[in-house]
Amino acid sequence: MKLIYFFSLFPFLLSSCSSQNKLSKANAENEYVTTSSGLKYKILKNGSGQKAQAGQEVLIRETTSYLDGTILYSNENSGTPVKVLIGGNQATNAVDEGLRGMQEGEIRYLIATPNLVKRKSYPPNVSPDSTLTIKIILHKIL
Repeated sequence: MKLIYFFSLFPFLLSSCSSQNKLSKANAENEYVTTSSGLKYKILKNGSGQKAQAGQEVLIRETTSYLDGTILYSNENSGTPVKVLIGGNQATNAVDEGLRGMQEGEIRYLIATPNLVKRKSYPPNVSPDSTLTIKIILHKIL
């Protein structure tokens, strides 16, 4: 009798596991915050201290890639971080917006639509109509 009961519940248990798996995937996708500009980001590692804001200079490391993972630019393993003035038109809108509110040591992963990564000119390996991913590490707020 217990065996019959188990097998009658087996399909329900399977569907429940499947639903849990779908929920987990949905929760992982919902980790992203979407801003009014359309920038999506999630925090990979929390930082500490004051939050970066417009008008401040910061030292960052970044890796920019296509959605398929092809790296376009990275200074993550270089000896010197890059200095950027937040709000000073020194970076793409995606990086500029993504830096706001970050704390020292924080790592953010951005998904930036083409309108947020526009440049005056494009390196040969960057298509102007591509959505890009950008990993930003805020090294220091100056």
